[in-house]
Amino acid sequence: MDLIPATSAPRIPVRDRNGLALGDFPVRRIYCVGRNFADHAREMGAAVPASLAERGSPVFFMKPADAVVIDGVVPYPPGTADLHHEVELVVALGRDAPAGVLPVDAADTLVFGYGVGLDLTRRDLQAAAKAKGLPWDTGKGFDCSAPISTLLPAARIGPLDHLPISLEVNGARRQSSTLDQLIWNVPEILHELSKLYALRAGDLVFMGTPAGVAALLPGDTFHARLGDALELRGQIAPAAV
Repeated sequence: MDLIPATSAPRIPVRDRNGLALGDFPVRRIYCVGRNFADHAREMGAAVPASLAERGSPVFFMKPADAVVIDGVVPYPPGTADLHHEVELVVALGRDAPAGVLPVDAADTLVFGYGVGLDLTRRDLQAAAKAKGLPWDTGKGFDCSAPISTLLPAARIGPLDHLPISLEVNGARRQSSTLDQLIWNVPEILHELSKLYALRAGDLVFMGTPAGVAALLPGDTFHARLGDALELRGQIAPAAV
């Protein structure tokens, strides 16, 4: 007998390109990639590799699974005065990875579908932790820090190579790029993650953000797009009390 009520996995709606509901995607884990667009790395003061051979290793961090927001309403989080947006491609895994390191050329077989989401960041907390050489979990892994669109099966979105990704805040463009500007692409990131974690069906991977990150305030509205296939609309609500 359970001593406390069991919690269910957060679920993200899955739809086709015509908006037809196909079911729900239960979330297991949320992995995130830092500094995966060169222009964003520069704006954050980080070194940018001059060539593919100099990329080194990706930067990974995590968010709790229940940080996902599917209705677009994000309460302004506690503990910060500098909440930032980071628009990102989100990869949804539909199969478990085999044991061992996942080969790059087999990584696409794990992908169920894609979404567009925001990696919300308490930038002041992150900056303070970085300055002291401390982990910056509190800057990234907080409640409602991962608003996400519905998911679209991979077969219905086609090649990612030059797909545009963008974010508008209050109707003004803040971020815009194309996915060919990723430093590490999706198969490469899954390969690198498999060196550190057992990837499983239900995992999400937030793939990193282009330049243009900036503050969000209560009352702001946001509109994220991934090509003409996916969009996420929402707003920043007053802080929860």
